[in-house]
Amino acid sequence: MLTEDGSHTIFLPEMGEHYHSVHGAVQESMHIFINYGFHKMQADPLSILEIGFGTGLNAFLTLLASFTNNKHVTYESWEPFPITSEESASLNYPDVLKTDPENFRKLHESPWGIEVPITPLFMLKKINHDIHTFSSNRLYDLVYFDAFGPDYQPEMWEPQIFKIISGALRKDSRLVTYSAKGQVRRNLREAGFRIEKAPGPPGKREITIAIKM
Repeated sequence: MLTEDGSHTIFLPEMGEHYHSVHGAVQESMHIFINYGFHKMQADPLSILEIGFGTGLNAFLTLLASFTNNKHVTYESWEPFPITSEESASLNYPDVLKTDPENFRKLHESPWGIEVPITPLFMLKKINHDIHTFSSNRLYDLVYFDAFGPDYQPEMWEPQIFKIISGALRKDSRLVTYSAKGQVRRNLREAGFRIEKAPGPPGKREITIAIKM
């Protein structure tokens, strides 16, 4: 379906939930994950962990930002339920962003479980597993926490999940998420993060920034 900024999202009727804000999918992801995530980080190369690959929009925007900023990115995304090739082919993000669709296609068609160089600046590894099984030898600088909301997937927002993720982060690493629920922020604090608030995109008053202590 089309959102208000003209970009697509996917609706899951069994959950009654959209992958993105109906106020604007690209607008939302740019605001939260790029403006308050990617653009706030100095590290190069930048190591990013994403929880919820979904439509690939966050990865695609990050890939485009790596071009603009000439920054090397290693991007690892955990997604237990990938969308179909038909669904990914129907998404209009390259058109909305006025860019070559080839890299968006590569993001979705790259094999799971191995590192794949999508561009000279962007290395992708997709993991087809639930984050509850998370393990990694890598330390990350930035986390895009983009699971379905705590009302729909409360098990994804528990303190134990945030503690597992925290253990794979460098000091002063940043976790960004759209959720501003008080319980989510308390769970992040319990896992050892310092909480900051930031204004949300259209349709949302606030988002959450969590800094690894």
